[in-house]
Amino acid sequence: MKMKITVQVKAGAKTEEITKIDERNYRLRVKAPAKEGKANEAVIKALARHFKIGKSAVRIIGGLKSRKKIIELD
Repeated sequence: MKMKITVQVKAGAKTEEITKIDERNYRLRVKAPAKEGKANEAVIKALARHFKIGKSAVRIIGGLKSRKKIIELD
């Protein structure tokens, strides 16, 4: 079953943290900088760990260069 969520990302944070705002909205802090896709990779890893799914089941479908991202989870 596919699920879409919206994630507000803070790149370059001191700690990694996921905060659930409601069923479809999350706030995510990652240590990786917002350069060369490193923050996007960190977002995928953090969400895969949080939802206990493989990294290949997490896709950024909107907002690749934005702080607000739309994520599809399989």
